[in-house]
Amino acid sequence: MTDLVAQVPSRLAPQAPVATASGPSPDPTDGVVKVVQETADAGVAFWDWFVGWPLQVLLILLVGVVVLALVRRTIRHVTERIAAGVTDVATVEVAGSRRAGRKARRPAFVDEALTLANPAAGERRAQRARTVGSILRSTADIVICTVMALMALTAVGVNVGPLLASAGVVGVALGFGAQSLVRDFISGIFILIEDQYGVGDVVDLNGAVGTVEEVGLRLTQVRSFDGTLWYVRNGEILKAGNLTQQWSRAVAEVRVPVDADVDTVRAALGRAADAVHGDGELAPHFLEAPSVRGVDSVTDFSMAFTLHAQVRPAKQWDVSRALLGAAQRELRAAGVLSTESPMRG
Repeated sequence: MTDLVAQVPSRLAPQAPVATASGPSPDPTDGVVKVVQETADAGVAFWDWFVGWPLQVLLILLVGVVVLALVRRTIRHVTERIAAGVTDVATVEVAGSRRAGRKARRPAFVDEALTLANPAAGERRAQRARTVGSILRSTADIVICTVMALMALTAVGVNVGPLLASAGVVGVALGFGAQSLVRDFISGIFILIEDQYGVGDVVDLNGAVGTVEEVGLRLTQVRSFDGTLWYVRNGEILKAGNLTQQWSRAVAEVRVPVDADVDTVRAALGRAADAVHGDGELAPHFLEAPSVRGVDSVTDFSMAFTLHAQVRPAKQWDVSRALLGAAQRELRAAGVLSTESPMRG
């Protein structure tokens, strides 16, 4: 029996489990370390890229915006002070108090005669200041933004040389094509800066005589006495006559019969001038006392005398009319003129 069991094939006998060799189990922290390492590498790579041209462009834009804001604010502050007519308070040392070392403060009044006399002078000054300020702000915007763009392109690596050359060619072409427009704008800028005339002035611009209603960079609008509104291009103004700047002169021409006594006429005209100068309404307009110039011309029938006075701007016509009226009254009272005698000025 034992022999039969021994003869059983080994494949029929139960076999013992075979031991298999296996390595250590994977650690879950390895994946986390790998992700952290990849993230760190990506951050380093991004920082290396960002500190290059992106950071330079960002700094250029930031500094440019700050500079532009400061320049615009400064221009606006200065122009508004000029427009408002703010004058600084000057600190002066009084001669009598030098020994004591004390100082007195007094306002520094530096006002022109035009500002004191012409009611439109304040508006004119404000308009001129704000217009010049607008031009300066626009110029600052163009210059600073152009510099910012060129610096940013250079930081990125773009060659700006060809761009500048192309811009120069285009600028020359536009300059040749718009010469009259450029001339108008440049002339308008100089008109405002040099204060050749302003709103409220009575001017003669190449035959367009009237009151200035608006001064622009390209056009000047002049309203004539009959209501015509003239549009004058600034570039076409070869000469500009301002009749109301700083001071004016009132001139009244009086004609009397040729056989009138000169001394009597001069005395009568002197009384007329004194009467107008002493008038309560007209007296503030005078910058000097009116005077009689004498005989200016003699014809077969009449002699011409001239009364004149330096007056405040835009007041010469009122004073001239008053002088003519007073002269007529005094000459009639002196018997130089009769009711039918003509007198013109």
